[in-house]
Amino acid sequence: MDHFLYRDGTLHAEDVPLPEIARAVGTPVYVYSAATLTRHYRLFEEALSGLPNGIFYAVKANSNLAVLRLLARLGAGMDTVSAGEIMRALRAGVPGARIVFSGVGKTAEELALALDVGIRQFNVESEPELELLSRIAAARGRRAPVAIRVNPDVDARTHAKIATGKAENKFGIPLSRACEVYARAAALPGIEAVGVDVHIGSQLTDLAPFELAFRRVAELTRRLRAEGHDIRRLDLGGGLGIPYARDNAPPPLPFDYGALIRRTVGDLGCEIDIEPGRLIAGNAGILLARVIRVKQGEGRRFVILDAAMNDLIRPALYDAHHDIVPVAEPAPGAAGEIVDIVGPVCETGDTFARARPMPPLAEGDLVAFRTAGAYGAVMASEYNSRPLVPEVLVHGDQFDVVRARPSIEEMLDRDTIPGWLAESAG
Repeated sequence: MDHFLYRDGTLHAEDVPLPEIARAVGTPVYVYSAATLTRHYRLFEEALSGLPNGIFYAVKANSNLAVLRLLARLGAGMDTVSAGEIMRALRAGVPGARIVFSGVGKTAEELALALDVGIRQFNVESEPELELLSRIAAARGRRAPVAIRVNPDVDARTHAKIATGKAENKFGIPLSRACEVYARAAALPGIEAVGVDVHIGSQLTDLAPFELAFRRVAELTRRLRAEGHDIRRLDLGGGLGIPYARDNAPPPLPFDYGALIRRTVGDLGCEIDIEPGRLIAGNAGILLARVIRVKQGEGRRFVILDAAMNDLIRPALYDAHHDIVPVAEPAPGAAGEIVDIVGPVCETGDTFARARPMPPLAEGDLVAFRTAGAYGAVMASEYNSRPLVPEVLVHGDQFDVVRARPSIEEMLDRDTIPGWLAESAG
């Protein structure tokens, strides 16, 4: 469920008509619903109720400071994958003790920063990283809390570019070597192994891969405890999928996910930590765009929008589907047409939908890309020298610009011409 609904013939974000935002901010613009973000976070709280747990929002899904602050006030910790994300979490008011640091390529500078701000846990991805972290922590007279990420060699049955739990993927330590690596961790200065970490991928719409991975983690936990390791946390990652197409079968709910966790690892007495991102933010946001023109091609009709692949790259990058709906509610039974929905960027890949049935659209009409709150604005770029898309957060009948659209001049002013090129051309 989300809070983007038609009311009196117009699509609203909570109690705000979307045309009101378009008039005030322009298009394209991302619009987020505080009520939907809150509801989805609460679903995970309910799913894990009765278990010792921590919910660490995956900052990479949507890193806007206002979104992070809202979730932090609800009680969320933050799962980060870079120094920048750690600093974003801190700026949003999240203390270091509620920040987890993941990622396969942490640098020495990033590890030092994370130690200095007192993060809760390092999810260590390799033996060289473990050795480096030991040297940095020992030099500071600190002990780094560590969960070693194991690769369970489980096919997540998701898009190949977001699968992370197979043996061929770059993530984690092979399950077959886990005991050896934990033994090494126990011998290193400055390291305290507190848990086991696993994450097999994103946008999973089937619980079976989770079950296989979690059972392997449970077996490993028992083995590590038998060898004398004090394993007291299980970080199970994120990855639960969301419905991008509303006419498809819905994916499992957080309640089902919580029941699976209880069934597979709930008897171990560990704190259960999860790192949801997409399910919290995805349906909480839309991308609002305007039709520039409609063009009739040879056998194809094109609806050209002012949003482009630099604003929402998921369709170009993953062949991802987003439902696209007119902001003005179509009349019941209104005739539709088959169109390609495209952006203005000079690439054929700048295509959001091919042969999509749509109500008739005309120049100036507003459309909304549903389920665009995750991996939308965070992956945006200035390709074709198009300024970054702004972001708006709605709360009831109010809305605030939480990232402004830079002007073209502001974008250009970030470049510098060296002195030897300073003379005017021509």
